[in-house]
Amino acid sequence: MVKEVIEFDIVLLGHIAKDIIEIDGVGKEYLGGAVYYGGVAGSRMGLKLAIITRLKHEDFPILDSFEKHNIKYFAYPAKETSGIKNIYSSQNMESRSYEPLGFAGAFNKEEIPDIKTKFFVIGSIIAGEIDLDLLKYLNERYNGRLGLDIQGFIRGVKDSKMQYFSLTEKEKVEILSKVDYLKVDETEAKILTNLSSLSKAGKQMNNLGPKEVLITHKSGINLSLKDESYFFPWKNLSNIGRTGRGDTAFISYLGSRITKNPEDSLRFSAALTSLKMESIEPFSVPLNEVENLMKEEYI
Repeated sequence: MVKEVIEFDIVLLGHIAKDIIEIDGVGKEYLGGAVYYGGVAGSRMGLKLAIITRLKHEDFPILDSFEKHNIKYFAYPAKETSGIKNIYSSQNMESRSYEPLGFAGAFNKEEIPDIKTKFFVIGSIIAGEIDLDLLKYLNERYNGRLGLDIQGFIRGVKDSKMQYFSLTEKEKVEILSKVDYLKVDETEAKILTNLSSLSKAGKQMNNLGPKEVLITHKSGINLSLKDESYFFPWKNLSNIGRTGRGDTAFISYLGSRITKNPEDSLRFSAALTSLKMESIEPFSVPLNEVENLMKEEYI
């Protein structure tokens, strides 16, 4: 009997995180990471998803969250489970500071299963999860279908603190030239390009390799392609769910791109992510509410 080969819509690679979200001095533990926020959002869209992650063996019960959402997981034991303390002021949920809580270590080639997928997304949260050799390997395997959230290459731990790193021009070219779909936020766009204009920054990043560049920022979400660009504003009524905004935007955009053009996919992502930001948890509202918001606010 020939074994059936399952093709996924999206495979997400990155650490699941045990985070603390602190607002005005009051902190609470939550699960986090692109594999979690992005994975759950994709699942709610009806996508067939898989995640590849690392965490402390004692924390494996966390993975029940993926099973509950019908997300296939490939998990490997690590000495620690990753985690970040996200510190906000309710007066300015756009700006945050970080403190490291743990790091589950680097992925290696042997931990990437033989898996078919429409998109393979690197959703690392801390520098060191993915190195250039593994990025090159993934580019060869998933050429034309590889997505990257840049934070996993420029946000890491130094002197016991979470902070952003600058890339040399050589490093920047080596990374971006291997990526088809890139997600950055406003801070990361400026670090990568030294440009304040998001439209100009997007084009500069396009010229280094990625054919589609998503930039999330306080006002909304920009999309830069080689010859055109689009923007849609956020329409959320609350910003309590700021953590996970970029993860949700990226996966909802790529999930929509399976069947829709870039502009329509960006519109969908803007609406879905707006609704996610009204809750501290991952996106969980019925999809018809996304459609209703699109009709009301994104004509």
